Amino acid sequence: MRRSSTDESTYRRSPSPPGKEPGFAHGGPFFGLHASPGPKAAQARYTSPKGNKYVVFYLDLSFIFLLELKRCSMARGCLQGVKYLMFAFNLLFWLGGCGILGVGIWLAATQGNFATLSSSFPSLSAANLLIVTGTFVMAIGFVGCIGAIKENRCLLLTFFVALLLVFLLEACITILFFAYTDKIDKYAQQDLKKGLHLYGTPGNVGLTNAWSIIQTDSPIPPLLQFRCCGVSNYTDWFEVYNATRVPDSCCLEFSESCGLHAPGTWWKAPCYETVKMWLQENLLAVGVFGLCTALVQILGLTFAMTMYCQVVKADTYCA
Repeated sequence: MRRSSTDESTYRRSPSPPGKEPGFAHGGPFFGLHASPGPKAAQARYTSPKGNKYVVFYLDLSFIFLLELKRCSMARGCLQGVKYLMFAFNLLFWLGGCGILGVGIWLAATQGNFATLSSSFPSLSAANLLIVTGTFVMAIGFVGCIGAIKENRCLLLTFFVALLLVFLLEACITILFFAYTDKIDKYAQQDLKKGLHLYGTPGNVGLTNAWSIIQTDSPIPPLLQFRCCGVSNYTDWFEVYNATRVPDSCCLEFSESCGLHAPGTWWKAPCYETVKMWLQENLLAVGVFGLCTALVQILGLTFAMTMYCQVVKADTYCA
């Protein structure tokens, strides 16, 4: 039954909610026709993803911030660990310097310029060497301690450079010593023979004491009983006294003016070769001492550079 035009004019379809028109909401077909979404639907489509992007961006930013915060805390933790290790190391370093300085001062006060055997370098005595070495070690240890506690990059770098220069200087001296051993032997013997002429003279107490201790058969210390006389032979003293005479310290049995007796009552071994043989016999101990010294210095260099890098890293991440 056909509907009249009047019926069609009176018929009205109830309005649908925006974007919910049947057949047009999702762009689907309606009686074979396709329709594009309205402006509100288009606005809804593009506004919603944009908001999601902002939320994801904020989450990423928060995650990155948490990661950086964690890295910062880890860097601070590593810095604290290295800090206390380096402080303990430099404290021991400083205490060692204090001990060396104390021994040097004690030798200077009680023995004069002890072990001044060289006439060319009268200031190169055991006491002076210990005093200079102890002072330098104390200074380096003090700089390292303050640099570690204050986390000061300048002090840490100063400690590293000073210790590196000392290490390189010791390495160069060792290399030159082994490279020119023969020349050093010849020069040392000539210099020691010159020093014999200063034995017993005023102002050379250290040299006199050193030769007396080396030549005398003293029970203290037992490891340094060289039982020798002269540099290369006991006849080296004949040129000093211009007579067939040696110091009383060269006698097999020490007594007053025993050096005027017959040569049969004197030590015959040359002191230079005897001391050289003693060093060769104790080469392992000397090598271990040198190796330990080098390892301590390398350990100090490692601590200093590690802490310097940790301070730089902590300042960069936590600024």
